[in-house]
Amino acid sequence: MPKTYRFALIILLMTSLVGGCSLLEDEDETLNWTADMFLQTAREQAEGEYWEEAITYYRKLQGRFPYGTFAEQAQLEIAYVYYKSNQPALAIAEAGRFIQMHPVHANVDYAYYLKGLAGFKPEHGLLSAITGSDPSAHDTGPIRDAFDAYRELVTRFPNSTYASDANKRLVEIVNVLAMHDVQIARYYHARGAHVAALNRAKQVLETYQTSSAVEHALAVMIKAYKEMGLAELGHDAERVLRLNYPHSSYLPENH
Repeated sequence: MPKTYRFALIILLMTSLVGGCSLLEDEDETLNWTADMFLQTAREQAEGEYWEEAITYYRKLQGRFPYGTFAEQAQLEIAYVYYKSNQPALAIAEAGRFIQMHPVHANVDYAYYLKGLAGFKPEHGLLSAITGSDPSAHDTGPIRDAFDAYRELVTRFPNSTYASDANKRLVEIVNVLAMHDVQIARYYHARGAHVAALNRAKQVLETYQTSSAVEHALAVMIKAYKEMGLAELGHDAERVLRLNYPHSSYLPENH
C-alpha cells in the first residue's frame, strides 16, 4: 500500500477514535436510570430552586416511564414547580390536566388546591392594582377560577388535608371580590353615576352577605340615595348600617 494511502487511513482511524470518545462523553447519563432516580433528582433540583432543571428531569421521567404512579406524581410535582417559580398560568394548566386525566386519583384534592394557589396570591391581590383607575376594567377571572377550585376541593373532599386552608382562602377571596365591587360602586359614585353605583353596591349585599365589604357598600348607598334626593331610602340604608355595624365610622355619631 502506498505511503500516502497508509497515512490517510491512519488519519481516518484516529478521527473515528476521537469521534467515538466524543460520543461516549455525550452519552446520556440517565440512560439506565430508574423512575425513582428521576423523581428524586428532580426533587433535589426543586429544593435547590433550580426550577428549569427540575422540570427537565420530571419531563424525562414522563418520557421514559409514561405510565404508572411515577409519571402521575411527576405531573403533579411539575404543577407545583411552576407555581413556586411564579408561572401561575402553567401551574394551573398542569394541575388542570392532572384533574382531567386522573379525576379519582388519591391526590387529586392537592391538584385542586394548587389551582387555587396559583390562581390568586393574596399579597398580589386585585385591590392593589386598581387604585386610580377604573376597577371595572380589571379581570377577576383568575380569582373566580381560584374560588371555583377551592370550592370544588372543600365540596368533594371535606376531610382533605387542604380543606381547612381552602375554606379560609374562600373567605378571603369572597372579601376581595366584594371589595372589588365596592370599588366599582365608589368609582361610579365619584363620577356622578349614582344609579350605577347603587346597582353595584346592591350586588354586594345580595351576593356577598357575609363579607366585611357589606359595610362599605351600605355607605355608598347612603351617599348615593341622599345625593339623588331620595332621603327616605338613604335613612333606610343608614338604619341597616347602624343595626349591623353600630360602631361603623360611616355613621355620623361615630365621626
